[in-house]
Amino acid sequence: MPDHGSAAEVSPHQALLRMITGSWVAQAIYVAAKLQIADLLRDGPQAPTALAATTGAHPRALYRVLRALASVGIFSEDEQGRFSLTPLAEPLRSDVPGSVRAFSIMQGSEWAWRSWGEIMHSVRTEKPAFEHVFGMPLFDYYAANPEAGRVGAEGLTSRSEPENAHVVSAYDFSRVGTVVDVGGGQGTLLASILTANPKTRGILFEKPHVIAMAQPIFEGAGLNERCELVAGDFFASVPAGADVYLLKKVIHDWDDEEARSILSRCRAALPDGGLLLLIELVIPPGNEPSFGKLLDLHMLVSPGGRERTQAEYRDLLASAGFALGRVIPTASPVSIVEAVPA
Repeated sequence: MPDHGSAAEVSPHQALLRMITGSWVAQAIYVAAKLQIADLLRDGPQAPTALAATTGAHPRALYRVLRALASVGIFSEDEQGRFSLTPLAEPLRSDVPGSVRAFSIMQGSEWAWRSWGEIMHSVRTEKPAFEHVFGMPLFDYYAANPEAGRVGAEGLTSRSEPENAHVVSAYDFSRVGTVVDVGGGQGTLLASILTANPKTRGILFEKPHVIAMAQPIFEGAGLNERCELVAGDFFASVPAGADVYLLKKVIHDWDDEEARSILSRCRAALPDGGLLLLIELVIPPGNEPSFGKLLDLHMLVSPGGRERTQAEYRDLLASAGFALGRVIPTASPVSIVEAVPA
C-alpha cells in the first residue's frame, strides 16, 4: 500500500485514496485473523518464515501481508524482519476480552464481501444484494450452510459481546422477573443480565441451530437452572407472559414490514405492565459521525434491513401497538429503546 505521508500532511486526495483502498486493509486483516497470527505472536516477535511454517502460508507472501498491516499500525516489524504485536493487533487475539478476530473473519468471508460487490443492485432496488448474489436471504443461507452460520454467529457475538456490560450497567434489571431474549444469538447478553441479577430468570428464543451454539455458554456460566433455551420462529410467535422482551440488533436486520411483524408478535405475548427493550444503534441527526450510518449500508446489502433514527423507531413501534418511552444511551455505540404497550 502506498505511503501517503503522516496524518498531518495528508491531503484530501490522499485521505480519499485511503478510504477507497480500505477494503484492501480489511482483507489483509482477514488473512491475519484466519491464520491466527496475533495468537502466534502473544509470546514475542517471530520471523515470517516461522509464522509461515506454522500456518501453511507462503513465507514471502505472508511477509508482504504483515508488512502492509504494519504500515497501518497492525503489527510492527523490527530490524531483524520479525513481527510483533501492537495495541491495534491485540484485539485480533482470540483469547483477550473484546476480541474482534471472529468478526474480522466473518467480514472477510466470501459470502460477506460479495454482497458489497453488488451494492449498486441494492442502491437501484433497495433490495439486499446478498439475495441477488446467492439466490436466497442471508438467514436462509446460514441455515443451509452450517459453517457459514457458525462463522456468522461467532462473528456477531465477537462484535456485540463488548457492548453487553454497558447495557447491563445502563439499565436496572434487578426487579425484572423474566426476560425473553428474542433472537438473542448465542445468548451472551442474556447471560450477562442473569449473572448480574441473581433473582431474574431468562428465556433465550432462537432458531434451533443457534440454540445448539448457545447451550455451552449458559452451561459454562452455571445458568441452566435460571434460563430456558427455546427454539422457534419469531415471525410466528414468541413465548408469552414475560416481564421484559429484549431484542438486541434484531429489528435492524429487517425492513419496516417484517420488523412490524416481529414487534407485533412481541406485543401479543406481552402482559399488561410489560416492557419491550430494543438494543440498537440509533442514528443521530445531521453530519455527525456514526458507525451506525455505515452499518446501515451493510444492512442494505446483506440482510435487507436498516438502522433507524429515534423518530423512525417511534413510528415503527406505534405501528405495532407500542409507545416509545425513552431512549437510554450506553457507554457503547448502542442505545436502549424502551417501549410500553400503547
